[in-house]
This record gives sequence, structure tokens and C-alpha cells, in this order.
Amino acid sequence: MSTEDNKALVRRFVQVWGKGSLDTLDELAAPNFSVYYPLLRETLHGSEAFKQVLMGFHAGLPDVEVVSEEVITEGDQAVVRWTAHGTHTGELLGIPPTGKQVTLTGITIYRLVDGKIVEERGEEDALGFLQQLGVVPAPGQATR
Repeated sequence: MSTEDNKALVRRFVQVWGKGSLDTLDELAAPNFSVYYPLLRETLHGSEAFKQVLMGFHAGLPDVEVVSEEVITEGDQAVVRWTAHGTHTGELLGIPPTGKQVTLTGITIYRLVDGKIVEERGEEDALGFLQQLGVVPAPGQATR
């Protein structure tokens, strides 16, 4: 696939985190697909495991919007700098709904083989996200 094809593929895939269809995952990911983010605590293997996480993410932030801010590709890899915005109105990561508007930013590296994503490995601003939810105090904030 060309560089532009790879960029288009990962842009579509990033939308699965937002309002995109979970069916897109089956179309764009290889059967041996794996996903890793620090907030997930363990590597996910396969589309079904990832769909469960996505459904939990969407339940916690039902109005989430995800924007691919920048996409860089080289060879079989694509890097995406992204921003997600949403309202925490459902349980997320075991955290009861807060009603707070939150922003989560991160960078993800995708590995592609034969036009399919085989790996999604990301780093997100977990600390900032947890501070926005009030789970971790921000600097200068009193602890209870």
C-alpha cells in the first residue's frame, strides 16, 4: 500500500475510538491484531477483546469525538497524534460518572501488514485524564 493509503487506513481506524462503527474494526484489523495502552493494563489480543474495551470506553464517554491531529507514515508503520474529547457520563475504568468534560491526548504507533492493522501501541496522557476526572489530585490541589 502507498503512504497515502496507509494514512487513510489509520485515520479510519482511529475513528473506531470515536463514533465510528465497531464493524470497521473487522474490516481494517488483522485477525491476530493486538492493542496496548498503559491505561488498559494489559495487551489485548484479537478484535473481540478490543471491541469489549471500546464498548466500555463508549459507555463512559458516549459523546466522545476523536481527532487525528497528525499522521506520519513510513514503511509498515503509521504514527498518529490524536485528541479525544467527551463527557464522562458512564462508568469508565471503574470510575463512576462525574459529568465532567474531559480531554485525552496521545500518540499511537500502528503496524500494518497487507493493508490490515496488526498492532496498535499507544501512549496517552493518563495522569492528566485521571486528574480531570478527579481521581488523582492535580498539582496544588488538596487531597482529601
